[in-house]
Amino acid sequence: MEMDRLNPVMLITGAATGLSAAAARRFARRALGGLILVDPDEVGLETAADAIENPPERVSTLAFDIGDSERWTQAKDFIRGQYGRLDYAIVDASAAQAAVTVTDGDLIAWSSNGHDHIALTLRALSELMGANAQGGAIVVLGLAGAGDILRIAALDGAASNVRVNAVNHGVAPIWRNAPLFQDLVREEGDERRAFKTLVTLPSALARFEGDIFQLVSQLLCDDCPATGATLVVDAGHAL
Repeated sequence: MEMDRLNPVMLITGAATGLSAAAARRFARRALGGLILVDPDEVGLETAADAIENPPERVSTLAFDIGDSERWTQAKDFIRGQYGRLDYAIVDASAAQAAVTVTDGDLIAWSSNGHDHIALTLRALSELMGANAQGGAIVVLGLAGAGDILRIAALDGAASNVRVNAVNHGVAPIWRNAPLFQDLVREEGDERRAFKTLVTLPSALARFEGDIFQLVSQLLCDDCPATGATLVVDAGHAL
């Protein structure tokens, strides 16, 4: 199955590092109408954009925190003005969680703090895609403990043919048992710092990249009717 729209535009959040940067390289050839990369790290975004071997003619980097509603308003205006549409999006929930600064609380409680950021992002993306006659599709990566957010976004998007699904590839609470994560805890001295490091490692999920991106591709394609679904890859224990 392919994403077979004419000149589709794709947006990827958390695109400066890790799995989302890999996703930008993987899906760039399908974003013939343009690729929009979002991350607070401006330098990292430029590096990620430069690493794309066969980029579409138009690639934009937007450096902002996806939890900032005002910046999303500006981003929506930019996308409408420069691209005229948005068809597909990959939203990195792990990157959103890692961007949240918390002074106390355990890892499980802390890892859910990016949920408001994700909800805001899904609303903004659904609004953009809802203007399309064909609607659009969004896949959220690493959405831990936020089934209600996914369900609400899928229900809200259904009226305008915007599908919202998730692929979980091992999330913070589960990573506690992973050998790689335990090594990072010993190096960093703290679970939250270890998690922040883990989601930026380009090799951390390399062995699962093919499976993850195959599921993402299936969920994004217009032939897929699913919405509100969560698919799981490995669950993270083998990291």
